[in-house]
Amino acid sequence: MDFKNKLKDMCHVNSNNDGDEFVGVKANTDKTIIHFPIGYNLPDSEDELRNDIYNLFGILASYNREIETLEGSSKSEYQEVLFPIHAYITVVRDFLQQARYIVETDPVYITDTKGVVSWSKTIRSQRALLQKNGSLIFNKMTVKASNINTNKKITQIHKFCVYEAFNKIGWLYVPYMPEKPYSYLGIKESLHCLNEKLISTNNDKKQELLKAMKSMLEYIDTKGNNAEFTFGTTDFERIWEKMIDNAFGIEGKDQFFPRTRWLLDYGEDKIKTPLYPDSIMIYKDKYYVLDAKYYKYGWTGNPNHLPNGTDINKQITYGEYIEKSMNIENNDLFNCFIMPYNKESNPFNINNSIENIGEAIGVWKYDSSNPCMKNYERIQGIVIDIRDLMHNYNKANQKSKKELANAIEKVLSRGLVKPN
Repeated sequence: MDFKNKLKDMCHVNSNNDGDEFVGVKANTDKTIIHFPIGYNLPDSEDELRNDIYNLFGILASYNREIETLEGSSKSEYQEVLFPIHAYITVVRDFLQQARYIVETDPVYITDTKGVVSWSKTIRSQRALLQKNGSLIFNKMTVKASNINTNKKITQIHKFCVYEAFNKIGWLYVPYMPEKPYSYLGIKESLHCLNEKLISTNNDKKQELLKAMKSMLEYIDTKGNNAEFTFGTTDFERIWEKMIDNAFGIEGKDQFFPRTRWLLDYGEDKIKTPLYPDSIMIYKDKYYVLDAKYYKYGWTGNPNHLPNGTDINKQITYGEYIEKSMNIENNDLFNCFIMPYNKESNPFNINNSIENIGEAIGVWKYDSSNPCMKNYERIQGIVIDIRDLMHNYNKANQKSKKELANAIEKVLSRGLVKPN
């Protein structure tokens, strides 16, 4: 599948226009396309690009269960993510490393001078020599050996899984297709055999392979094994939010949620769902409210693609709540939107992994008689290189937090412009 095409020809970077939001891989009998999120810079090196594809698959797989429970995610979006990509990858990689199928053996007994001796069979079938002291000695013995049996069920199941795995994702590794198996047990019997084999297998590496084969068969049992498959999501903005939170956020951010309730004259009071900031970063005893926005501005430079008034006012509310409930000083509390961009190609001619592109304010907060605003009322617009984040979101350190803090704190050196 697609062996004649270069890997880069199979890759597409989304525009996030209608119908172009899917992130992941879609394949059918004619072509395979890997869809990267907006702003992604595809490397020229095929080895680097291959690593980027592995990384993309890993991110999608690691967040698939969270996508299922996120409010607003449809069942169809989650079902797309369910394709067990890592099971297929495990089967392909194992076959390339081992260069053979799982082999099972049948016990046989042969005549030899060494090996695991079966004394009962030796006594019955071999001639002993009588020694002077009256003892018996056997110069040949019946020993236990084994015969490779390529017709065994597990071997047949492995052949089927290897063929299916290469048919789906083999293009990511080598221009090779193994031979199609001539016989197959069927899904139900194969799953039964794998479950039994897993119980009797103690080798970790073999267990990993058997579990991968089981995951493949369970998926095929649900979806069928035709050539088409989809792995990914149209809801990548949720993953963007999670990556920002993983990279920069703290645990226990619920203490920063502005809570509300109805005090009713009739009936019991009603607590309403609080506002949820995407993430809170604490760096050097300063607080930063982070709102991850998977918007197109970092790619287009079009102001229409920036967060709107509702988003801006919500961020100000977060800041006010944190300031009053936790008694945070003005110079220790900041606010920002974080959007994806491509540091190698963008409309701003900037090239750092993290950059500040401006700020958003609530005009209603401006007092002409006392022209000043609190820092958190000036929400900084931050762009982060999406490729860098996708490779480092789970390895965030003090250096990356310092870079983000410095970009946000440009508000301290930026003069307040009177709003029109």
